[in-house]
Amino acid sequence: MNIVKVQQAAVLLFARQGFAATGIRELGAAAGINSATIYHYTGSKEQLLVAIMRGCLESMITSGSAALRSSSEPTIQLAALVSSHVGFTASNPLTARVAEYEMRALALENQSAMQQLRDDYEALFAQVVERGIRVGDFSSIDSTMARLALMEMGTGVAHWYRPDGRLTLSEVQHNFVDMACKILSADPSTLMGVDFIDPPVLLGSEPPGVST
Repeated sequence: MNIVKVQQAAVLLFARQGFAATGIRELGAAAGINSATIYHYTGSKEQLLVAIMRGCLESMITSGSAALRSSSEPTIQLAALVSSHVGFTASNPLTARVAEYEMRALALENQSAMQQLRDDYEALFAQVVERGIRVGDFSSIDSTMARLALMEMGTGVAHWYRPDGRLTLSEVQHNFVDMACKILSADPSTLMGVDFIDPPVLLGSEPPGVST
């Protein structure tokens, strides 16, 4: 059995109608297998959701950490992290939405584990913002609000970005980096001649060719 196929079917259904409203038989039908086979290979429906969320969050942490290692300059780190966040979300919109909104469906133990991963990812943004302010490269009345604004506007890309839309993904990423610099009063000239955009990771759980 192809676990990836089951995860893609689950992401599609969870994103469109929610985890709670998706039955195991409906999931099996979407994946082209019977429900007993799903239970055998993936465990419960919640275990399937946890696997999807873990894969998403761990990949985001890996990509975000790599972005921070790209430079010691806070503004370049900010640009790399924001572009990574936007690129990842735009390339995996349904999986990102499931990871964002379905944590409430988890039992307490699983919810705590997934929240820790989310906290670890948010800590990357906090690290960049706070260091940039400390060394005088950034300015913000409230660093926590600035961090939340950066993350939320990037996460929102999952709801509207289209590969065949008015802007290319690279153009969207550059626009978001420009807005991030404005939010933190960072000097965008620091980015001149710097290639801070890496190819985004495409998760196996993301259904191919599906509009958000």
